[in-house]
Amino acid sequence: MSEKEKMLAGKLYDPSDEELLKLRLNARLLTEELNTTSVEFQQKRVEIIRHLFGTTGDNIHIESYFNCDYGSNIHVGDNFYANFGCVILDVAEVKFGKNCLLAPQVGIYTATHPLDPIERNSGLELAKPITIGDNCWIGGHAVINPGVTLGNNVVVASGAVVTKSFGDNIVIGGNPAKVLKEISVKP
Repeated sequence: MSEKEKMLAGKLYDPSDEELLKLRLNARLLTEELNTTSVEFQQKRVEIIRHLFGTTGDNIHIESYFNCDYGSNIHVGDNFYANFGCVILDVAEVKFGKNCLLAPQVGIYTATHPLDPIERNSGLELAKPITIGDNCWIGGHAVINPGVTLGNNVVVASGAVVTKSFGDNIVIGGNPAKVLKEISVKP
């Protein structure tokens, strides 16, 4: 397996691999271009996002500053909005359903490191994918950790640290996040 294949499979991989270095450089250049393109040129900004991300739906909007590792591992559905200061460490796939909103300073992190200090000091890393369902709203300064799946219609309270997966139709918050209330979804 290549280092990229290992990375996407959730196995230990070497981030200093030449292919991965080139892919991260490409993402840095595209995010730099996005972050310095005026809001007066929305269509140009959308074109940059479509080139950066793996897949996109219609009606996508990202406020600057935005940062990611690869970009190509991010997949967003229709009506995606990320407010100021969003960081998505997309070492593994990050999938958003349709109608997702990210408030300012949201962090979505697939990247992780070995717990064993000797293994961690070797420089090898790993990642776990994150999936966010349809109609989700992630509040300001919330953090979504590696391997988390959120169902449809989930609201994540501001400042929450989400360390495990949750199902549909709930509000979660706290550190670590827990269910605060259920949401009654109208048909």
